[in-house]
Amino acid sequence: MLKITEFSNDILTNINFHLNEGENLIILGSNGAGKSTLAKVLCGISHSDSVELFGKKLHHFSAKERSEFINYVPPKLEMFDEYLCVREYLELSRLYSKLTIKEALELLDLSTLENKPCITLSSGEGQLLLLASSLLHNAKLTIFDEPTANLDPKKSLMVAKILSNDKIQSRIIITHDLNLAHKLGYKILYMSEGKIEFFDTNERFFEKSNLDKLFGTSIKQIEGYFVVNL
Repeated sequence: MLKITEFSNDILTNINFHLNEGENLIILGSNGAGKSTLAKVLCGISHSDSVELFGKKLHHFSAKERSEFINYVPPKLEMFDEYLCVREYLELSRLYSKLTIKEALELLDLSTLENKPCITLSSGEGQLLLLASSLLHNAKLTIFDEPTANLDPKKSLMVAKILSNDKIQSRIIITHDLNLAHKLGYKILYMSEGKIEFFDTNERFFEKSNLDKLFGTSIKQIEGYFVVNL
């Protein structure tokens, strides 16, 4: 489904991995490790001839083909139009999904905000709107950059359930949340200083020896949850 070979730039070094059809991926790493930069390369925001998507070089896709095959969802809603409301934003986002805008609003608990200007949304509301727009876009592969940032626990749980259901075709999720990564169970790629330090199954990533290698004594597991070891 996705393949990138020997890619390097000012931030990334010798990036090389692939995902098979039907596989999903979690990208983990410290701040500044290059996670978002990698995401932008994978979806063509940063140009590269090293990325292959569904058997075709990404830079050979037309704009319409690219919109069908891949979508990047940023970590924060950036809005400059003071008049565009939530419903209008979702109308512009709806491309390939069978979901209606009403269904997307209900799914993300945004119905009461339908006519609210996007520019007035809180950071958490903006995060939910981005997820709703990705469902309505419905690309074959969606890259989510920190989808649970700025969300309270109840909303985070709701988003985690959506990220694991069949309303999304295939997904790559960038996150700092080890508990989200563990519960979703997807293959994991861990980055450090622009390099891939780990790329393997969820089970192998969460082996104690691997966690000790990557995090030292900074985290501990309590009753199945990973917490900062204060």
